[in-house]
Amino acid sequence: MRAQQPPAGRPGEDRPGRDDPLRDGDRFGHRDARRREDPPRRGDRFRHEVLAVVLQVRQARLHVLLWQRGAPPFEGLWSLPGGPLGAGERLGTSLGGHLAAKVDITKIAHMEQLETRSDPGRDPRGRVLATAYLALVSAEAEPRVPADTAWHPVADLPPTAFDHGSIVVSARERLRAKLSYTNIGFALAPETFTIAQLRDIYAASIGHPVSATNLQRILTRRGVIVPTTAAARPTALGGRPATLYQFAEQALVVTNPFAAFRPPTAGDGRPVESVIVVD
Repeated sequence: MRAQQPPAGRPGEDRPGRDDPLRDGDRFGHRDARRREDPPRRGDRFRHEVLAVVLQVRQARLHVLLWQRGAPPFEGLWSLPGGPLGAGERLGTSLGGHLAAKVDITKIAHMEQLETRSDPGRDPRGRVLATAYLALVSAEAEPRVPADTAWHPVADLPPTAFDHGSIVVSARERLRAKLSYTNIGFALAPETFTIAQLRDIYAASIGHPVSATNLQRILTRRGVIVPTTAAARPTALGGRPATLYQFAEQALVVTNPFAAFRPPTAGDGRPVESVIVVD
């Protein structure tokens, strides 16, 4: 099976009573925190939430999934999907349940922990820790999303709530780095693809044009991609149908820890049109 399924299980019910000052705040589980006049002390407990930066290449651009908040704080701004970490839940299990139940994303090709945000002032309602995950969806997937949720280009984000905009940037930089030294492209590409299609996926993710010839040479030499016996459908322009390739592994593998994408430059130092891979 090509895509990894996110961990099963729904998050535990964490609904405070009617008289509890913690009230449900929005559909993704963000709640108003108890107001305290005294500053937090060492050993105090804080709410912990899990967030997902779901990335997919759509229309030749890298997109992130965001939902529009319908209640304060930051009403009308866009947020990452997620929700509260339940008292007996693991982080990944909790996030998988939130995504499956609330935005119907069940076919995640790759998911990894990105970072934990602990700024005491990141939520105006009170201290909330947030652990974010990077989640990648294949370009051929078409997950159904609610009406208040939409895909947005990472390079052109709408106004975002909390610190979610900077978390998206962190996820983009993690993806860009891993594309150079791992086979993480398997999570973004269709099951089979032409080199031209793969080049477009890499270019959209990196944010710069990529040399198809160089990309094919490097990934083939590393054993990251292998040709199949099939060919793409002929185009109206005629010519020999392009060979279809596939990733040799459908799980994350470090292929060269010292490799990096480097935008080549002309003799006068000006950047040229494609990005090369340096081993």
